[in-house]
Amino acid sequence: MTKARGRVSASPDQAATSPDRAALGVVYFTVFLDLLGFGIILPWLPYYAATLGASGIGLGLLFTAYSLAQLIGAAVLGRLSDRYGRRPVMLMSLVGSMSGLVFCGLATSLLSLCLARAVAGLFGGSISIAQAYVADVTTRAERARYMGFVGASIGLGFVIGPALGAGFIALGLGFPAVAFTAAGLAGLNLVLAIWRLTESRSRSATNDRWSFEAWSNALRQPGLARVLSATFLTTLAFVSMETTFAFLGRDRFGLDNLKFGLVLTYVGVIMIIVQGALIGRLTKRFGIQRVAATGAVLMGAALTSLPIAPALIWALIALGFLAAGQGLVVPSLSALTSRLAAADRQGAVLGVGQSLGAAARAFGPLAAGGLYDASVGLPYYVGGSLAVLAGLLVLSARS
Repeated sequence: MTKARGRVSASPDQAATSPDRAALGVVYFTVFLDLLGFGIILPWLPYYAATLGASGIGLGLLFTAYSLAQLIGAAVLGRLSDRYGRRPVMLMSLVGSMSGLVFCGLATSLLSLCLARAVAGLFGGSISIAQAYVADVTTRAERARYMGFVGASIGLGFVIGPALGAGFIALGLGFPAVAFTAAGLAGLNLVLAIWRLTESRSRSATNDRWSFEAWSNALRQPGLARVLSATFLTTLAFVSMETTFAFLGRDRFGLDNLKFGLVLTYVGVIMIIVQGALIGRLTKRFGIQRVAATGAVLMGAALTSLPIAPALIWALIALGFLAAGQGLVVPSLSALTSRLAAADRQGAVLGVGQSLGAAARAFGPLAAGGLYDASVGLPYYVGGSLAVLAGLLVLSARS
């Protein structure tokens, strides 16, 4: 791929087997900074929401606001990136993320905080655009490895972000200061992308009408539909932990927001190790489908173990296996989705995958919060069952 802005790389399956690593490095760093800003406020959100009067359902609504907006935004942004190029749509996404974080810092009620998260979610499409960028410049054989680096960038953001958030908590800074800091990082990310991000494809000649036709086309392919369904189910399973573990850790093990931030850091470290160092080797040896299915089953076992953990150390072990399973699942399913999509529909189809993930994040927190209010273990048992079902769907998927 040429480094000149506005130039277009060759089709990935016709190109050399070594993509432009410098260009990909910019994409990975852009995703990292985007998730870093998100991760900084993550340890604060459940506790700040609680000060605004949120219960389990209220907390679910907060997470749902972001993800419901992302459900719409990810597919539309992915489709736009197919038509107008990855670079301009990525820049638009970063502007929206920065604006959403500024609004978070200004929020003084649960409603205004939900609206601010919705703004951030609507433009939170950097991951699907990054995945489409990787698909543009890599061959099918190497795609899982490079998708794994996208996942590692996400994981690194989740490691350093919550750690910084925990540090801000220790310093006694309030939520607005943390949100504005995250917005500043998003602004830095925007400047970097304007300066260094190159284009990976030309404008598409496709005639699809926005995301609805992309959804219809994707779901008409049985193998692709099963992989996309597995994406939805595994995300739903992981969300059941993300939404409720702050409360479970508080009620069972006495975790406060500082310790919760450290737990998120620990989860992120394991995901980085799996996605950055292991996923390429494992998929090359065992195949993408087996790796994805194994990760899903591992997630299921870990989730069902969490509510019965007798001590924090056992909960941390279960969380480690959950993070490892998630680290196997995410890049593998992205690579499978890309393999089953046409070359000129990468952004649209990967956007559908991100939208289904967003749908799970929209519905999941509300359901998990309600299940937690009914019985502490329910969101984990239901999530574990869904993860195992996703593994079976992946194994049965055919192109």
